[in-house]
Amino acid sequence: MANHKSAEKRIRANAAKQDRNKYQAKTMRNALKNLRSTKDQKAASDLLPGVASMLDKLAKKNVIHKSKAANLKSKLTKMVNGLSK
Repeated sequence: MANHKSAEKRIRANAAKQDRNKYQAKTMRNALKNLRSTKDQKAASDLLPGVASMLDKLAKKNVIHKSKAANLKSKLTKMVNGLSK
């Protein structure tokens, strides 16, 4: 148990940040799954900018590493470009 008021506040703040990060990471995984399951190039091309933006925002907030975001964006772009029209 925390011995100082500041330690108690830090515990509360860390719990709130953990919940927010879990939510954002889960939302990202769902968006990636939706994009990967799309077989139509037009639909996938429409989804890609939103997913790329989400990845950039999460990398900026350190929810995911910036290299992971770059790798995912690269792979997704390659996948979308490879889909048949």
